[in-house]
Amino acid sequence: MSRDDTDPMAVLGLAPAEQAVYEFLVDRPSATPEELAGVRRGAERIDYVLAALERRGLVSVVPDGPLRYAAVAPSVAFQSLLLDQEGQLNAARRHLSVLDAAYQDRPQERGAAVVELVTGEAAVRSRLAQIHRVARREVCRLDKPPYPDGEDAATGAADLLRRGLTCRTIYDRSSLDHPGSLTVMEDLIRAGQQARVLTQVPVRLSLVDDRLAVVPVPGRPAGQGDAVIIVRPSALLDALIKLFDGLWQRALKLPSPTNPQPLEHRSFAATGQQRLVTLLLSGLTDEAIARQLGLSHRTVQRRIAALMADLGAHTRFQAGAQAALRGFRGTR
Repeated sequence: MSRDDTDPMAVLGLAPAEQAVYEFLVDRPSATPEELAGVRRGAERIDYVLAALERRGLVSVVPDGPLRYAAVAPSVAFQSLLLDQEGQLNAARRHLSVLDAAYQDRPQERGAAVVELVTGEAAVRSRLAQIHRVARREVCRLDKPPYPDGEDAATGAADLLRRGLTCRTIYDRSSLDHPGSLTVMEDLIRAGQQARVLTQVPVRLSLVDDRLAVVPVPGRPAGQGDAVIIVRPSALLDALIKLFDGLWQRALKLPSPTNPQPLEHRSFAATGQQRLVTLLLSGLTDEAIARQLGLSHRTVQRRIAALMADLGAHTRFQAGAQAALRGFRGTR
């Protein structure tokens, strides 16, 4: 077993040699110091390693016969270590609460408590990752292109959903112009994201637990890198929250691809038109719809014509409205 940042045992404070020897003993009834000497990592003397493991209660000497060591059952051996670790973490949390209260109560220069400017690609990525790690309840996003290099509409969202957070995202209609973007959105919706689309999203924005907002700074001169503004509790943050809530009410809900809304026209659902309706309701052109569905422009036109005939609609607008009334609009 390699020891790195993902090693779950590293948090318990075991030295690499101690962990290697203990894991070796777990697989067998017992072993002599000589047998264990070849297992340890590093230059530590095996008697020092075994003495440390004994002090921690992880190994014991086998009674009678030549000197041999056996592993103590992990469920017993690590219980006290875990309790000690939990106690230290709880103490650290209490101390951090005191520090945070002092931080909030400290004298502030005018405007210092409201906004913070973070510049530079590395600094921005690090700060955004930190903010998302401390999110506990909900992350709301206004999403629109262009995206920074290496990012897309899904950046960061999947991890938040895996952690069980509520994620609400309003996508700019232009997000759907990019081939494959609908598939990305559908994957996130399947994972639990609540998604809506709006003809024009005014700005990219992330709201974290209604206590922080992150707004990218547009139009940075070439060579100056990325920049974001972090907004803390204030009238400005309240205004950004109201902006999101207002846009959320206006935006069109994207239906779940795994739970299509019921339709009166069964042939309409049976012919796989749900994605077409979603894109029509989003206001995309035939060309953009063709890119998303991987179809030719002419095929898309034929399917739209069939949809309009199925719904008794005379225009694309009527088709979208009819489809919305029959279940695709969703709850606002």
